[in-house]
Amino acid sequence: MAPFRRVIWIVLDSVGIGALPDAADYGDIGRSTLGHIAESRPLKLPNLLKLGLANIAPLKNLTPTELPVGAYGKGATHSPGKDTTTGHWEMAGVWLPQAFPVYKHGFPPAVMDAFETRIGRKTIGNKPASGTEILKELGEEHVRTGKPIVYTSGDSVFQIAAHEDVIPIAELYCMCEIAREILDGPHRVGRVIARPFTGTPGNFTRTPRRHDYAVDPPKPMLLDVLAEKNVPVFGVGKILDIYNGRGVETYVTTQSNTDGMEKITAAVREYPDGLIFSNLVDFDMLYGHRKDVEGFAKSLEEFDALLGDFLPLLTPDDLLLITADHGCDPDPRWETTDHSREYVPILAYSPRMAPSAAAPSLGSRSEIAGINLGVRSTLADMGQTVAQNFGAKIPHGTSFLTELVGLASQVGR
Repeated sequence: MAPFRRVIWIVLDSVGIGALPDAADYGDIGRSTLGHIAESRPLKLPNLLKLGLANIAPLKNLTPTELPVGAYGKGATHSPGKDTTTGHWEMAGVWLPQAFPVYKHGFPPAVMDAFETRIGRKTIGNKPASGTEILKELGEEHVRTGKPIVYTSGDSVFQIAAHEDVIPIAELYCMCEIAREILDGPHRVGRVIARPFTGTPGNFTRTPRRHDYAVDPPKPMLLDVLAEKNVPVFGVGKILDIYNGRGVETYVTTQSNTDGMEKITAAVREYPDGLIFSNLVDFDMLYGHRKDVEGFAKSLEEFDALLGDFLPLLTPDDLLLITADHGCDPDPRWETTDHSREYVPILAYSPRMAPSAAAPSLGSRSEIAGINLGVRSTLADMGQTVAQNFGAKIPHGTSFLTELVGLASQVGR
């Protein structure tokens, strides 16, 4: 019998909590996504604070709680890199020997010539750019010429933007599949991403029909071993894409963080056991990369409010994990719009870790404080915890399941 019948794992995309010791290797000394957002103004995050967010690291304008509910800590990324694939794969027990390649000056002729030959069209762009800015710059030319826009970023991505009335979505997806075949060997980027958009010049908007084509992760990883144990996995957001569909039994896509939380809530009502695994991407896509500090702050507050509505739905058989995959510090003192090499917060909670009267609102509780999980040397510690809960094991990581069960037992006395 699993200690927790169901695990709900929510990844807040890019919500890092301070530079890693090797941040200098990435040009990220001093970057801190949560730190600088908290510094910008007081944040209203009552639910995250009660779970122990401000107990993980000093955050200006946020006071640590004396009696956090559950467990809290932070995780370091063992693998080189600072992107979604690296972070999520490591959570599942995969350590990369080297980072996925990035292209600060665009893709080489060998890649672009092969791509243009295969799709039968010339392309425009081929440079690092913000997704919104590249549409402002090249969207009209694309509509006029039919040439797809190819661009990258500080991440290991090959992105193809196309207007849905110019290049139908099925053709755009086909182009991405061709790019995925070409981008192998030394040019094996982490993800090829379809970026469809609609609208008119000056009013182009990206549609929710984005699709990621990831590299197939090495075996075994968490979702493989859960499948072997017949543990159902329900993916919310881009989880299916990140793991190339492996081990994900059922999934839904999302259009926003709010939509994501609604679908997580629906999953909790429909799936009584297994893993509900989700990624909420707005923090990264809408605010981190766009250097929008205030937008990021409001998005964190919106998530906290949604979390307040969600927590009462959890049962004593549930374990909630909240974390991030990397940072994306929007502070304007750093000109880059790239991800940042940061620790990620780790929050773990179950109603069994708090008196029943406190669980719905995380209000008053006994004098038992939560557990400080400390600094975890790899994000795989979270995956190993999930694996051990369901009687499985992944190649890397040290589980903290015993500590969580111990806290639940202590509170239950």
